[in-house]
Amino acid sequence: MVDISVTLAGVPLTSCVYNASGPRTGSSAAMSKIAKSASGGVLAKSATIASQKGNDLPRTWHEDNGKASLNSEGLPNSGIDYYIDPKTISETMGESPAKPYMVSISGKNIADNLQMLQKISSTIESGSVNIAAVELNLACPNIVGKPTIGYDFEQMEDVMKQVASLPCFSGSKPLFPLGVKMPPYFDRPHFEMAAAILNKYKHIVSYAASINTIGNALAIDYHAEMPVIRAKGGFAGLSGPAVKYTALANVKQMRELLDNSIDVVGAGGVQTGRDAFEMILCGATAVQVGTCHWTEGPGCFDRICDELKAIMKDKGYNNVKDFKGKLKDWSKEGVALSRQMKMKSKKSDTSGDVQPKATNNNSTLIIAILFAIIAVLLADKLNIVSL
Repeated sequence: MVDISVTLAGVPLTSCVYNASGPRTGSSAAMSKIAKSASGGVLAKSATIASQKGNDLPRTWHEDNGKASLNSEGLPNSGIDYYIDPKTISETMGESPAKPYMVSISGKNIADNLQMLQKISSTIESGSVNIAAVELNLACPNIVGKPTIGYDFEQMEDVMKQVASLPCFSGSKPLFPLGVKMPPYFDRPHFEMAAAILNKYKHIVSYAASINTIGNALAIDYHAEMPVIRAKGGFAGLSGPAVKYTALANVKQMRELLDNSIDVVGAGGVQTGRDAFEMILCGATAVQVGTCHWTEGPGCFDRICDELKAIMKDKGYNNVKDFKGKLKDWSKEGVALSRQMKMKSKKSDTSGDVQPKATNNNSTLIIAILFAIIAVLLADKLNIVSL
């Protein structure tokens, strides 16, 4: 029996695949559909202090071939009070109490984030709700006039220092697990600086989710000769399959650099069970799905989980720990094995083509006979031959 359940930051997830904060997470009605799916938990929309509408429309775009998406939403959400309200959580989780409900916050400044963390703490201490974890967004690139915290290491250090000073984190054990959503990095020194800050605060940071969208992407409407996105001059966050390879590299490098007490969550371009498998192979404890959930709906979690189980069964893995973080070094033996498996797969794919080919041959023969009959009839009519 293949088991894809995991424990992330001390929180049990019914499956290692769950939703990223953002798409289809703005309301309890939308989140309840996630809870009913195979998603291992429910992560709410990134909240601000007060509700806000976000950037002007159009603020999202999907390439026709499905390979890339852009968004510059500007954090439209119902405000933190909505996402920690017992009614919202009850409506969301419904008959899925075994799954964890998690909150995401993305304040416009450090004061906002501190205030939201204090609100969450008070709500948890009251005993009225069950909030399993909180994700602090250090990576949103779509707030007009606001820098991405995860790229400003001095600011990032200050944010983490002030968060660590809150009463909910000052005891021997944090009141709740805290995760951080990280931007994509592209240079090894930047990985090292970001990891060093998180490691410094490993007593409060339980996991790092990599990656958020790749900022400052631009898509053009060829016919109208203008950007497809209205806000910020068309510059937006890139997501979807196009970012998967950057995401895999970020997961791998973060897993190498972070303290073992800090879990890594893989996010970015996950569309299939194979994508999830590769994220975990690079060291992710769990995997978030964003754009695919956006375009396909919550049914994607059932499909991805089923595909992951099939891959694990085929490879002989019983649980996620069997292959987590066990990416092998490149080798000639690996290349040979890969070539062998591709040839085997190709033969399997073409084995079913024998009958259609025979049908094509029969069709060719019939056409040839018909042409011969027509030729004879024409010859007879023109008195070239007599029938």
